[in-house]
Amino acid sequence: MVLSKQDVRHIAHLARLALSEEELAGYLAALPRIIGLADQLRKVDTRAIEPMAHPLDMVQRLRPDEVTEQDQRELYQRNAPAAGDGLYLVPRVLE
Repeated sequence: MVLSKQDVRHIAHLARLALSEEELAGYLAALPRIIGLADQLRKVDTRAIEPMAHPLDMVQRLRPDEVTEQDQRELYQRNAPAAGDGLYLVPRVLE
């Protein structure tokens, strides 16, 4: 893929990047290689590959699912400007 300086400037604008002329020249050379690599990866047949959540076959250590703090809802709601039935009441913002 051939990119012009205008293309790189437009991409930088979309990414909200301010590029100097030196950086522009560097990206002008690098972006086509990056896009070419993405095109190469898109052509790989992955239909027989099983999706995985993590590349290493490991089990995640989890802590026990136990309550460790007291319920302090009443204490917190006493400070709220408006509360009712265990909920914080707020003004309606949509009609």
